[in-house]
Amino acid sequence: MPDPRHTESPFEFLRYEERGPVARITLNRPEVRNALSIALSAELAEAIALVQESTAVKVLVISGAGETFCAGDDLVEFAAGLDAGTDLNEVLRTVRRYQATANALEELDKITIAAVDGYAVGGGLEITMACDFVVATERARWGMPEIDVGITPGWGGTTRMSRLIGRRLTKEVNMLGALHPAARARELGLWNRVVADDRLTAEVDALVEVLLSKNQQMLRQLKFIINRGVETDLYSAQGFEALSVGITSAVNGNWRAADSDEGAGLRNFAAKGELWNRRRGLARDFWVERASPLTPH
Repeated sequence: MPDPRHTESPFEFLRYEERGPVARITLNRPEVRNALSIALSAELAEAIALVQESTAVKVLVISGAGETFCAGDDLVEFAAGLDAGTDLNEVLRTVRRYQATANALEELDKITIAAVDGYAVGGGLEITMACDFVVATERARWGMPEIDVGITPGWGGTTRMSRLIGRRLTKEVNMLGALHPAARARELGLWNRVVADDRLTAEVDALVEVLLSKNQQMLRQLKFIINRGVETDLYSAQGFEALSVGITSAVNGNWRAADSDEGAGLRNFAAKGELWNRRRGLARDFWVERASPLTPH
């Protein structure tokens, strides 16, 4: 009998699996090192949407087939588009879709892990930067080589990267286009851990086990306030932090506030009761400016 907690959805260029609280997306074009064609990119967006819609999934693991993570955008497809005279607006629309996919990945209310083997360059590296954790093999290599084919990144290679490692190193990575060892990504804070080539699966599985042992509501809140807080000023970020503490207190049982009506306002509105009528009666016309008799109509 099939496991009711085990879901597989058919895609042509990636593998998608849900098993209980863990979803796995495997980029599956190993013959071209999982290069991100337009079709694969569209399927990736669909798979991320499946993860977002699921209330059972708590952790998402993204990997690549064939001992490589992702070699970035499919440049052969790009070149064919040039020869076909692709409209500029369509190029911009495509890039916006790619950005939306990376944003959706970053904004998932699940914890995300990139399991990196082989190459993670260009768009592949940009996918890892939108994940919460990155575990890589010692043989993994990363970089942004777009400069040498005369294009610029579109999935976050200049924007997210500069927020992770600063503008100076982001210029170095993008303007020189070198391919770096995995240990350098760990050193810069781009990736979390580098493990022996034969330990990637075991290390990712161990990380998943640790994450699933946590209070999942707290993980969601931490992800939200960290992601949003880093994009704003300190005082605004502290506002997110304070509200998170309040939510934490509420879900732990301390949800009552002495001067709150604890839902009475909504219930009274539905019943059109005395509280609703009194509040609206006091507020409806309070300080409402009346039209002057001399005001032309």
